[in-house]
Amino acid sequence: MSATHNSSQRLGPMAIAALGVVFGDIGTSPLYATSACFTGPGMAVTPEHILGVLSLIFWSLVLVILLKYVTVVLNADNKGEGGVLALTALVINTSRQSPRRKWYAALGILGASLFFADGAITPTITVLSAVEGLQVAAPAAHIPAVPIAIVVLVGFFIIQRHGTGSVGKVFGPIMLGWFLILAVMGISWIVREPRVFLALNPSRALQILSEHQIGSLAVLAGVFLTVTGGEALYADMGHFGKAPIRLGWICIVMPALVLNYFGQGALLIENPAAISNPFYLMAPEWAVLPLVVIATAASVIASQAVISGVFSVTTQAVSLGLLPRLRVEHSSAEHAGQIYVPTMNWILMVAALALVLGFGSSAALAGAYGLAVSGAMTIVTPLTLSLIKSRTGKESRLLRMGLSLLFVVDIAFLLANLTKLEDGGWLPLVSGLIIFWLMQTWQSGRASVMARLLREQKPVRDFIEDLKRDPPVRVAGTSIFMDAKASGIPRALLNNIKFNHVMHERVVLLTVVTREVPRVTAAKRLTVTPVCEGILRVVAQVGFMEKANITAILRDAESHGVPYEPEATTYFLSREELIPGRRSDLPPLRRKAFMQMARGAQVIADYYGLPPNRVVEIGTRLEI
Repeated sequence: MSATHNSSQRLGPMAIAALGVVFGDIGTSPLYATSACFTGPGMAVTPEHILGVLSLIFWSLVLVILLKYVTVVLNADNKGEGGVLALTALVINTSRQSPRRKWYAALGILGASLFFADGAITPTITVLSAVEGLQVAAPAAHIPAVPIAIVVLVGFFIIQRHGTGSVGKVFGPIMLGWFLILAVMGISWIVREPRVFLALNPSRALQILSEHQIGSLAVLAGVFLTVTGGEALYADMGHFGKAPIRLGWICIVMPALVLNYFGQGALLIENPAAISNPFYLMAPEWAVLPLVVIATAASVIASQAVISGVFSVTTQAVSLGLLPRLRVEHSSAEHAGQIYVPTMNWILMVAALALVLGFGSSAALAGAYGLAVSGAMTIVTPLTLSLIKSRTGKESRLLRMGLSLLFVVDIAFLLANLTKLEDGGWLPLVSGLIIFWLMQTWQSGRASVMARLLREQKPVRDFIEDLKRDPPVRVAGTSIFMDAKASGIPRALLNNIKFNHVMHERVVLLTVVTREVPRVTAAKRLTVTPVCEGILRVVAQVGFMEKANITAILRDAESHGVPYEPEATTYFLSREELIPGRRSDLPPLRRKAFMQMARGAQVIADYYGLPPNRVVEIGTRLEI
């Protein structure tokens, strides 16, 4: 009873904090989305067109965000974690016998790659569009937006090291105020033109699509900007949980967005010339400058949704063997999903600043925005369908039919965004494909290295016979040898005996296995089996959202009969120096890329949190 009461008491604050992390992206779409809907040929700003666009926006929010993501996809969580990689791991885990397993894996990697490509564009376009409001507030001053946007972006990426939990506590109340402002601005114009509620009729949306046919793809590309935060919403689920996200969307975010979009429509019906910047022109002249300040703060917060999602997906990719080891900092003891990845943070900052300098305005960048995230959102649907099919039986037929219809909506938005290829859409698409290639390169490269190491491992039986025939000198203490596959004898142990002719009285062959679940329960975490006298094999299982801490694992192993004395324990690690071989499983370009990525990976001792004064690295050259 008390646990339930405490949970309900925390739901409200968690929902407010989620506003500052999860809904920032979708919450600032009113800054630029409406005007983008009228850039297509023949899209004059007439009352009929305005009502048609409003209808498309409303039903897109209902179908894509409310029904697909909030109602269905949030249920496709991997033990509380969301995002395309968490979903892919879950699908693969539940369909191990399916011949489509490899296709699901490739789809998931592609979806994650496209999401990464979108990670730099979202902060850039939201900050630029907010700062450009200064030109509306003071047109005669000719205030340069680019330098201000650069300063704002640099400051935003610097504060990321404090973690999403701290950021959410600060940003949540600000975003609550932002959504209230959106609602009030919308209502002030809706009362003057209440006929905008005619847009609730879906026939208005169908009418504009049938009227413009192929030309309506340009309209849909603009409408899609109103739902681009859907994938970030799903990827950020692990930070706060599905209940606060659902509460925030239904009670605060969606009503405020609908009211503001309808208010912009009411303004345009009365003054079609306001299409140049309908959001800021909704406000009284005296309120524009304060609104710019608030909008800039909201745009910074909007970027948080995508950046937090990128951190989550990066952690999952590292654990699942799709990216090299990267330093991950956990910023909350209560919520394991609240993390900070320094390398990704600085890469995204450099990319965002390059986009600001390269495009110079939100209007120019709008062509590049949408295609990557549209692809990622489209990929989520068939993966969710596969999961539903494997989890349930005939009773899920109606749900699967509904999700299949939503997949048609996804395809329509994807085709619409493909029309922007020449206007900059090629940039995120090419970036996503490069990231996809790099992730597959790392995956195949690691498989090649692992196969080579396994071929060179000595079988346990042969090793035991060698020990009996020529026993090494045994010295006091415990030695820990990392073993990748828990099958043979690791090379580091063989080399230590070969060159030093000694072996500790207690030897632990430790293998860390990453499972396709976010976290592993304590009961299933450790397995201890004897190899021979004085040698034990310990297999530790961790989830893809957990950081394997070796010292913590060894302390847990004490309950399994493995004594742990920190000051008498030495960790032996094998450091492979990769060199090009005459025969390789990898093409030359892919091999070079893999070797470069391997050099940039975090040192294994740091990654596993080993005490530096107790680590011995044994180097070996390995041809790939």
